[in-house]
This record gives sequence, structure tokens and C-alpha cells, in this order.
Amino acid sequence: MGRQTKGIELKWLLLGMFFGSIGNSFVWPLTTIYMHQQLHESLTVSGIVLLFYSGANVVGSYISGLLFDKRNPRHLMLAGVSLATVVIATMIFFNDWPIYAILLTAIGFFNGWIITMVNSFGTKLRMDGRYVFNMLYFANNLGMVIGTTIVGPLYQYAHGNISPLFSITTVLYILFTLVVFFYFHEDPHPQPVDETRFKSDEPAVTKIPRANLWISWIFFITLCIVWTMYEQWSSNLSVFMTSQGISMTKYSLLWTLNGVLIVLIQLFLTWLNRFYNNPYAQVYVGIFTVGLSFVLLLFATNYLWFVIAMIILTIGEATAFPTMPAIVNSLSPVEVKGKYQGILNAFSSLGKAFGPLFGGLVIGAASYHVLFVICAVSIFVMEIIVVLVVRLQKPHTVDY
Repeated sequence: MGRQTKGIELKWLLLGMFFGSIGNSFVWPLTTIYMHQQLHESLTVSGIVLLFYSGANVVGSYISGLLFDKRNPRHLMLAGVSLATVVIATMIFFNDWPIYAILLTAIGFFNGWIITMVNSFGTKLRMDGRYVFNMLYFANNLGMVIGTTIVGPLYQYAHGNISPLFSITTVLYILFTLVVFFYFHEDPHPQPVDETRFKSDEPAVTKIPRANLWISWIFFITLCIVWTMYEQWSSNLSVFMTSQGISMTKYSLLWTLNGVLIVLIQLFLTWLNRFYNNPYAQVYVGIFTVGLSFVLLLFATNYLWFVIAMIILTIGEATAFPTMPAIVNSLSPVEVKGKYQGILNAFSSLGKAFGPLFGGLVIGAASYHVLFVICAVSIFVMEIIVVLVVRLQKPHTVDY
């Protein structure tokens, strides 16, 4: 029996991720400034809205991961992108308080849904998982670099009117929807299921080696904690830098540097993986360097220190963050790959959701320097736990 369709190709996954990433960069970076300056809401209210956005992202990630393994992934992906497009189009005309907050929360849900779906489609490709996830991370960050670079000037040019930005985002999401409609095909002959993992006298339940679960779950917890600390860079650090007389423009330039470096590092890692095959070593290096960036912040007295710390942070981010979902993919049986990508994205989103709040509480109770110490120590502790768990459990894992 011949194949009816080819299944999805990586280039279409990357193009969809790219369109979605640019679109998202037109939405989330402006939330705080738009709510504060145009809707005249307090920074606390803005923080609560972003918390709801991230919370909805967690829910969307988890639900879509579960459904990916049980329903038609193409239909689920098409539904998610289409509904996200409708919500964003609605925000062109309805962006006052409180409808803005409600619709932004809905976008958070669909973003979690879509990213988990794209990652789960990536697990179906018959190619090296690390290459796939590196390229998805590359496409996502390339879109973010382009989006965040032009969104500020566009917002300024529109004199605080956010409707034109949502119009552009709507067009990008329509393009994303068209890519999904025409090119996201489910493989009619998926990878075979290993029947030996099922007991004949019980309902079909996927048996996962305990070692695989240990490593996967320690990765989920680590991502949650590392993202909680990482979020200090994108939230509370702006206030710390401006208090030292460094302008917001220079702070924004750090994120331009971050995006460009991620693109370059991803290209380098894609080349390196042809010759050096140790994904766990990449995770160790990545977690360590993210922690090291907070150590450098303890000594930051001028802008150059922040630039060096950002370079170190970006090396860690680009090395660890795309490699961990690739390892989880290799440890997940075919029948539950979507479920575990969903859990991974949910834990990451949880860290992003509570990061700004956690940092604000520590700064309020102590100081920025205490926050940096807590961030560094927490990440280094997770590094030790990850190394120990992997050393103990890896010999007993099964790759899928």
C-alpha cells in the first residue's frame, strides 16, 4: 500500500514558526507600556495580566500536547492558528480595558497550543531531533529579532495606537494559517508502535522506562526554575540598569544582541553536531552559563559588564533550551511524544509566568544583589541535580 501524502516537511514547520514568532513579537513586548501609558493601568495590573497570559499559555501547552497523540494533529493545528487569527483580528477594533486583557489571555492560550503543536509535529520528522529543535529555535528567534526590532519604531510612529500593529499581526497569522492548511500533512504511515510494551490482558497503556521518566521530569523542573530566573533579564533588570544611569535604548540593544547571537550560535551548533554527538554535554554547558551570567551581574558597574553577561546568558540559552526538548523527544515513545512536549512547554511557561513576580518579591524584601545570588545558586543547584540524575539513569534509558 503506497503513501497517499508525504507528511510534513521541516521547511514548512520553520516557515510557520517564523510567521508566528514575528506576529507574537508585535503583541507581548508592548503589553506593559501600552497598558500603562494608553490604558492608564498600574504596573501591578499589567503584571497580573501578563501572569494570566502566561497561565493560559501553560494550559494551552498541556491540553494540545495531550490531544496531539489522540486526535488528528493537522485539524488541531489548523483550529489553533485559525482561532488565534480571529482573536488577534478582533483586537484591531477592540483594544480598550478590560477587553484587551481578556483577549490577550486568549492569545496566551493559543500561543501555548501552537508552539506545542509545532514541536510535536517536529517529533514526527524522520531526521535528527537535535537538528529539528535547533532549527525551530533558530526560526523562532529570527522572527523575534525582526519583530522586536521594528515594533518599537512602528508603535512610536503610530503615536501609541496599537491597532495597526494588530493589523500586521493578523496578516502574519493569516499567512501562518495558509501554510498549515496547504502543507501541514499528517503522515499516513506513522512510525510503528512497539506492541511488546503492552500487556495483552490489560488496556493498551504505553510503558515508559523509569530512567526515561526520571531524566524527562528533572528536565521539566529544571526548565521551570531556569526560566523563572531567566525572566529577571526581561523584566526586573531594566529597572536595575536604568537606576545605574543606563538608558532604556541600551537595555533594548541587549535584546537585539541576544537575538542575533542566538541565530549565529544555532548555526554553529548545527554545524558542530555533525562532528560532536553529546546532547547531554550541551545541556550541562548551557545551564552552567545561564547561572554564570547572574554571577557577572553581581559585579556589573558599567554597560560593558551587562553586554558580557548577556553574551554568556545567550550562549547558555541557545545551547540548553533547544537541546532539552530534543532529548525528551528521544526518550518519549511514539504514542506520547506530543504529551511530553506539552508538559515541557507547560513547565517552561510556568517559569516565565512566575519569574517577574518572584523577582519583584525578592527585590522588595531584600535587594537586586540578593536576587542575583538566589538566581545563580538555584541554577547551579539544578545543574548538579541534572548531572547526577543523568549519570545514574542514562545507562538504563531507551531511545525512541
